[in-house]
Amino acid sequence: MLKSTECGPAVQIPEHRDLAVELRWYALSTRSRHEKQVRDRLAGIGVEPFLPMARTLSQWSDRKVWTETPLFAGYCFARFSLMHSHPVLQTPGIVRIVGSVMPEPIPDEEVAAIKTLAASRRPVESQEYLCEGAWVEVVRGPLTGLRGQLIRRSGQDCIVIRVHLIQQAVTVHIDMNEVVSVQ
Repeated sequence: MLKSTECGPAVQIPEHRDLAVELRWYALSTRSRHEKQVRDRLAGIGVEPFLPMARTLSQWSDRKVWTETPLFAGYCFARFSLMHSHPVLQTPGIVRIVGSVMPEPIPDEEVAAIKTLAASRRPVESQEYLCEGAWVEVVRGPLTGLRGQLIRRSGQDCIVIRVHLIQQAVTVHIDMNEVVSVQ
């Protein structure tokens, strides 16, 4: 970056990229059943929220009803700078920014994968965080490009997409002809 001075010609000033100023995705731990309110409140203060939802069929006393529930209970994602995290932490319903010692950003690829799943409109469900299984990449259909682990659940093939920081995962049913092994 060039900056001119009052006393002379422009001088070269090295650009300093402070990670705390960059917009990054973070997982926010929320109060129980406050995920939707947190999402709406974050949007209201100008912070980009992301709350992946899952459609579930619920049995009420007199009928069955489709409802949308957060895919990761107790969590909402938001994109912001750590330098400007105070308004986020002051948002009612937020418990903390997730991290082992201090807030840790979530890799963009993990958030993008969850967004792709949400946009596919395929049925998804929360999955226990697992580490076994073959790694695969989807090569056909609306989930093309996603990488995850292949599991067999209730006689159907599924791919598991994980968000490592919050140790949560989701599964989506796939056909075996849609995936190839990743080495």
